[in-house]
Amino acid sequence: MIRANALEGNVNLYRVVNGKRQQIAGSSARISSGEWHTLAVRAEGPRFSVSFDGKALFAATDSTFRGLGKVALWTKADSITRFDRLEIRALK
Repeated sequence: MIRANALEGNVNLYRVVNGKRQQIAGSSARISSGEWHTLAVRAEGPRFSVSFDGKALFAATDSTFRGLGKVALWTKADSITRFDRLEIRALK
């Protein structure tokens, strides 16, 4: 799970195991409220690369889950969030 948080000024990568969220990696980021942003993650096996508004933020490795993954959108109750476009592409 990738989360961009304007209140805390960060972008974090998490895994959720047995209903519990665990942070894998993260980075500080200036996230302005009331504007559109682009949040991207590239997953190649256990390797993840995260970017925000076209700028690479961090890379991390996590082998907790193996095999096919799932995609979902999530927002916290104290946020007003709009999703404009979701793209999922197979890596070549």
